[in-house]
Amino acid sequence: MKTLLHPSYFPSISHFVAMMQADEIVFETEDNFQKQTNRNRTYIYSPNGIQLLNIPIKHSKTSHQKTKDIQIENDFDWQKQHFKSLEAAYRSSPFFEYFEDDFVPFFEKKHTFLMDLNFEALEIISKCMRTKFNFTTTEEYFHEVDSNSFKDYRFLVNGKKDPSVFESYPQVFDDKYGFINNLSILDLLFNEGKFTVDYLKSQSLVIR
Repeated sequence: MKTLLHPSYFPSISHFVAMMQADEIVFETEDNFQKQTNRNRTYIYSPNGIQLLNIPIKHSKTSHQKTKDIQIENDFDWQKQHFKSLEAAYRSSPFFEYFEDDFVPFFEKKHTFLMDLNFEALEIISKCMRTKFNFTTTEEYFHEVDSNSFKDYRFLVNGKKDPSVFESYPQVFDDKYGFINNLSILDLLFNEGKFTVDYLKSQSLVIR
């Protein structure tokens, strides 16, 4: 059975649980862009608790624009800001310095399109996890798909509607705020390193 997902910015742990356990991965690339979703945002565990990292986008005069056509607003250096936030959040984590050199070029490169950036983010995570995710992309949009052929996890891109609850693992600031569930895959990677894959394989997801 195929697993259908949205490409997003350093996706949530739930996205990677779905991918790790998928028979086939299909990414939705024909949808209309929706604001306030993980298409252009991710959540990390900062020294002050949960923190949103948001990619600014260029606004279109048309009300409906496909996600694949969304362009990034690069007039100010949001990438530098995001990397500084990651450093503040994870510099003291067990694996940040181990993976740091893999991420620096990503945060120095200027992307035009959001979807290209999201797929490159996926490549970096795959490299760090030493896991190859083979996938295809959609050729047209369907509001609903055949449940006999697809596990439809597209709803996971809307973090507020993601019901996933996972087992706790050590986090940098958990002594201050406790365990924060289902953050960006970056949180798991920097804290768990080589154990990330085993963790993802051991978790379960709820299909709505």
